[in-house]
Amino acid sequence: MTDLETRLRQAIRAVPDFPKPGILFRDITPVMEDPLLSLAVVEGFREALQATPIDAIAGIESRGFLYGMPLALKLGVPFVTVRKKGKLPWRTVSHKYDLEYGSAEIEMHVDTVRPGMRVLVHDDLLATGGTAAAAAELIRREGGVVAGFSFLIELSFLNGVERLKAYNAPLIRLVTY
Repeated sequence: MTDLETRLRQAIRAVPDFPKPGILFRDITPVMEDPLLSLAVVEGFREALQATPIDAIAGIESRGFLYGMPLALKLGVPFVTVRKKGKLPWRTVSHKYDLEYGSAEIEMHVDTVRPGMRVLVHDDLLATGGTAAAAAELIRREGGVVAGFSFLIELSFLNGVERLKAYNAPLIRLVTY
Protein backbone atom coordinates (compact mmCIF):
# COMPACT_ATOMS: atom_id res chain seq x y z
CA MET A 1 0.00 0.00 0.00
CA THR A 2 1.37 3.40 -0.96
CA ASP A 3 1.64 6.31 1.45
CA LEU A 4 -1.06 8.13 -0.55
CA GLU A 5 -3.42 5.16 -0.34
CA THR A 6 -2.86 4.95 3.42
CA ARG A 7 -3.58 8.67 3.82
CA LEU A 8 -6.72 8.38 1.70
CA ARG A 9 -8.00 5.36 3.63
CA GLN A 10 -7.55 7.34 6.86
CA ALA A 11 -9.41 10.36 5.44
CA ILE A 12 -12.28 8.79 3.49
CA ARG A 13 -15.28 8.46 5.75
CA ALA A 14 -17.47 5.34 5.63
CA VAL A 15 -21.13 6.32 6.11
CA PRO A 16 -23.43 3.32 6.69
CA ASP A 17 -26.96 3.24 5.29
CA PHE A 18 -26.54 6.24 2.98
CA PRO A 19 -28.32 7.07 0.74
CA LYS A 20 -30.44 4.04 1.73
CA PRO A 21 -30.21 1.05 4.10
CA GLY A 22 -27.54 -1.48 3.20
CA ILE A 23 -25.28 0.97 1.33
CA LEU A 24 -21.87 1.89 2.76
CA PHE A 25 -21.15 5.31 1.25
CA ARG A 26 -17.52 6.39 0.82
CA ASP A 27 -17.45 10.12 1.60
CA ILE A 28 -14.52 12.03 0.06
CA THR A 29 -15.45 15.31 1.76
CA PRO A 30 -12.64 14.94 4.34
CA VAL A 31 -10.15 14.55 1.48
CA MET A 32 -11.34 17.80 -0.09
CA GLU A 33 -11.10 19.54 3.29
CA ASP A 34 -7.37 18.73 3.46
CA PRO A 35 -5.51 20.92 0.94
CA LEU A 36 -2.24 18.98 1.24
CA LEU A 37 -3.98 15.66 0.71
CA SER A 38 -5.90 17.09 -2.26
CA LEU A 39 -2.63 18.26 -3.81
CA ALA A 40 -1.22 14.76 -3.20
CA VAL A 41 -4.25 13.26 -4.99
CA VAL A 42 -3.63 15.38 -8.09
CA GLU A 43 0.08 14.53 -7.97
CA GLY A 44 -0.73 10.83 -7.51
CA PHE A 45 -2.84 10.87 -10.67
CA ARG A 46 -0.15 12.82 -12.54
CA GLU A 47 2.53 10.30 -11.58
CA ALA A 48 0.35 7.34 -12.53
CA LEU A 49 -0.32 8.89 -15.94
CA GLN A 50 3.28 9.76 -16.87
CA ALA A 51 3.50 7.06 -19.55
CA THR A 52 -0.01 7.72 -20.92
CA PRO A 53 -0.32 10.31 -23.69
CA ILE A 54 -3.38 12.47 -22.97
CA ASP A 55 -4.83 15.33 -25.03
CA ALA A 56 -7.79 16.08 -22.73
CA ILE A 57 -9.53 14.96 -19.55
CA ALA A 58 -13.27 14.25 -19.55
CA GLY A 59 -14.63 14.75 -16.05
CA ILE A 60 -17.97 13.15 -15.19
CA GLU A 61 -20.52 15.31 -13.36
CA SER A 62 -20.17 16.26 -10.66
CA ARG A 63 -17.50 14.75 -8.47
CA GLY A 64 -15.36 13.95 -11.49
CA PHE A 65 -14.87 17.70 -11.80
CA LEU A 66 -13.27 17.98 -8.34
CA TYR A 67 -9.89 16.43 -9.19
CA GLY A 68 -10.28 16.18 -12.96
CA MET A 69 -9.99 19.93 -13.54
CA PRO A 70 -6.90 20.43 -11.31
CA LEU A 71 -5.32 17.41 -13.00
CA ALA A 72 -6.02 18.89 -16.44
CA LEU A 73 -4.37 22.14 -15.32
CA LYS A 74 -1.37 20.22 -13.97
CA LEU A 75 -1.02 18.32 -17.27
CA GLY A 76 -1.70 21.41 -19.40
CA VAL A 77 -4.60 19.81 -21.29
CA PRO A 78 -8.24 20.84 -21.83
CA PHE A 79 -10.96 19.75 -19.42
CA VAL A 80 -14.13 18.35 -21.04
CA THR A 81 -17.36 18.26 -19.03
CA VAL A 82 -19.58 15.19 -19.24
CA ARG A 83 -22.92 16.09 -17.70
CA LYS A 84 -26.42 14.79 -17.11
CA LYS A 85 -28.76 15.40 -20.01
CA GLY A 86 -30.10 18.93 -20.24
CA LYS A 87 -27.31 20.66 -18.28
CA LEU A 88 -25.11 21.88 -21.16
CA PRO A 89 -26.01 25.07 -23.07
CA TRP A 90 -24.56 24.24 -26.50
CA ARG A 91 -25.19 21.52 -29.07
CA THR A 92 -24.50 18.11 -27.55
CA VAL A 93 -24.00 14.45 -28.25
CA SER A 94 -25.63 12.11 -25.74
CA HIS A 95 -25.52 8.49 -24.66
CA LYS A 96 -28.23 6.62 -22.75
CA TYR A 97 -27.21 3.70 -20.54
CA ASP A 98 -28.66 1.34 -17.97
CA LEU A 99 -28.18 1.62 -14.24
CA GLU A 100 -28.93 -0.93 -11.53
CA TYR A 101 -32.38 0.60 -11.11
CA GLY A 102 -33.41 2.31 -14.35
CA SER A 103 -31.43 4.29 -16.90
CA ALA A 104 -29.58 7.58 -17.28
CA GLU A 105 -28.31 9.78 -20.07
CA ILE A 106 -25.16 11.87 -20.22
CA GLU A 107 -23.91 14.32 -22.79
CA MET A 108 -21.04 16.57 -23.79
CA HIS A 109 -20.67 19.43 -26.24
CA VAL A 110 -20.21 18.30 -29.85
CA ASP A 111 -17.10 20.42 -30.36
CA THR A 112 -15.00 19.37 -27.35
CA VAL A 113 -13.53 16.09 -28.60
CA ARG A 114 -11.98 16.06 -32.05
CA PRO A 115 -11.05 13.00 -34.10
CA GLY A 116 -7.89 11.34 -32.82
CA MET A 117 -7.88 13.14 -29.45
CA ARG A 118 -6.66 10.90 -26.63
CA VAL A 119 -9.07 11.52 -23.76
CA LEU A 120 -8.82 10.32 -20.16
CA VAL A 121 -12.18 9.59 -18.51
CA HIS A 122 -12.10 10.75 -14.89
CA ASP A 123 -14.54 10.32 -11.99
CA ASP A 124 -14.35 10.06 -8.23
CA LEU A 125 -15.71 6.52 -7.98
CA LEU A 126 -15.73 3.34 -10.05
CA ALA A 127 -18.70 1.19 -9.04
CA THR A 128 -20.38 -0.81 -11.82
CA GLY A 129 -18.59 1.13 -14.57
CA GLY A 130 -21.76 2.17 -16.40
CA THR A 131 -21.23 5.92 -16.29
CA ALA A 132 -17.54 5.68 -17.21
CA ALA A 133 -18.37 3.37 -20.13
CA ALA A 134 -21.07 5.80 -21.29
CA ALA A 135 -18.54 8.66 -21.21
CA ALA A 136 -16.12 6.50 -23.20
CA GLU A 137 -18.85 5.92 -25.78
CA LEU A 138 -19.37 9.67 -26.15
CA ILE A 139 -15.64 10.10 -26.76
CA ARG A 140 -15.58 7.31 -29.34
CA ARG A 141 -18.68 8.65 -31.09
CA GLU A 142 -16.91 11.97 -31.64
CA GLY A 143 -13.83 10.19 -33.05
CA GLY A 144 -11.73 10.41 -29.91
CA VAL A 145 -9.63 7.65 -28.38
CA VAL A 146 -10.16 6.56 -24.79
CA ALA A 147 -6.65 7.03 -23.38
CA GLY A 148 -7.54 5.66 -19.96
CA PHE A 149 -9.75 5.84 -16.90
CA SER A 150 -8.91 7.35 -13.53
CA PHE A 151 -10.80 7.16 -10.25
CA LEU A 152 -10.11 8.22 -6.70
CA ILE A 153 -11.95 5.12 -5.39
CA GLU A 154 -12.76 1.72 -6.85
CA LEU A 155 -15.41 -0.49 -5.25
CA SER A 156 -13.95 -3.76 -6.51
CA PHE A 157 -16.86 -5.95 -5.34
CA LEU A 158 -19.09 -4.28 -7.97
CA ASN A 159 -16.75 -5.41 -10.83
CA GLY A 160 -16.74 -2.13 -12.76
CA VAL A 161 -13.30 -3.00 -14.11
CA GLU A 162 -14.86 -5.79 -16.17
CA ARG A 163 -17.13 -3.36 -17.99
CA LEU A 164 -14.18 -1.09 -18.88
CA LYS A 165 -11.88 -3.84 -20.19
CA ALA A 166 -13.53 -3.54 -23.61
CA TYR A 167 -11.78 -0.17 -24.06
CA ASN A 168 -8.30 -1.69 -23.69
CA ALA A 169 -7.15 1.42 -21.83
CA PRO A 170 -5.14 1.87 -18.62
CA LEU A 171 -7.19 2.13 -15.44
CA ILE A 172 -5.93 4.07 -12.45
CA ARG A 173 -7.48 4.05 -9.02
CA LEU A 174 -5.86 5.51 -5.92
CA VAL A 175 -7.85 3.46 -3.36
CA THR A 176 -9.63 0.13 -3.75
CA TYR A 177 -12.26 -1.23 -1.37
